[in-house]
Amino acid sequence: MSKKPPIVWLLTDQKPGHLNQLRGLAQQLEAKVSAQSHVIDITSTALSFYSVWRGVNLAPRLPVPDMVIAAGSGTQRALLATKRCFAKPSVLLMRPNFPYAWLDAAIVPAHDNPPLRANILVTQGVLNAVQPSAERSEACAGAILIGGPSKHYGWDDAGLVAQVKTLCEESHHRTWVLSDSRRTPEHFLSLLADQNIVNLTCFSYRETEAQWLSETLALSSPVWVTPDSVSMVYEALTSGAATGLFALPGGRPGRVTQGLDKLVSANRLVSFANRQRISTVAAADGFCEAERAAAWLVERFLKDFMV
Repeated sequence: MSKKPPIVWLLTDQKPGHLNQLRGLAQQLEAKVSAQSHVIDITSTALSFYSVWRGVNLAPRLPVPDMVIAAGSGTQRALLATKRCFAKPSVLLMRPNFPYAWLDAAIVPAHDNPPLRANILVTQGVLNAVQPSAERSEACAGAILIGGPSKHYGWDDAGLVAQVKTLCEESHHRTWVLSDSRRTPEHFLSLLADQNIVNLTCFSYRETEAQWLSETLALSSPVWVTPDSVSMVYEALTSGAATGLFALPGGRPGRVTQGLDKLVSANRLVSFANRQRISTVAAADGFCEAERAAAWLVERFLKDFMV
């Protein structure tokens, strides 16, 4: 066993979703092999094809990495340049814009239809930093997560407000907390406030701390999510909460909608039309794709650091 923990560089474009994936994986690598992670912001780094081919040390003041992980299209040149510089395992958390053979490993959600290759791990949804939790009781609050218009689903303010009101009224014995997101229409919370739902407390994402969602999910069940936000759906599942999907109009057939449909068919999610079955949704215990991805990477590249 190596006497020092592995050094992992995390290349980020600072987009919240991509950073969340990196942090989730880094947490699991720390738990498994005490990995020391360093986040490197590459948003102001411009790399020519020649620089990528030659190799570049993006952070000369940091210790040499034992593994480099990147998330986001804007990080891909930086990942290749770092791989060229240090000849260390390179990992991308998405489908690349170049041949998979250029990478040591890729971790890709199933809805992106990655090919079957030894250096590709296919995951259910994208990775996230939510920690599975069993600290729940029958009296715990329910959580509602609202997304916004997307290319996969339409949007209906009135219909969604009606669903939230129905949910709260049917479960009047339970307190509910609701949060919007960056894509939610600005007027949506005002429309909800007009309904005077007594057991519902609403929060704007602008008013919450970075850890609010993870902490809320850890203590909430059930959790209801708009299906446009696939990342929030998988965060709810990762938390171990019974999870339901609100109905939105115009779900365009595609990889994302098909992936959610499969989870409904497998009784891992419940549709709003069948909301009375939320208590029968299969427990999501053990559903932590970041943990599975970390175990896969350790087995492939970091065995020497295992205790």
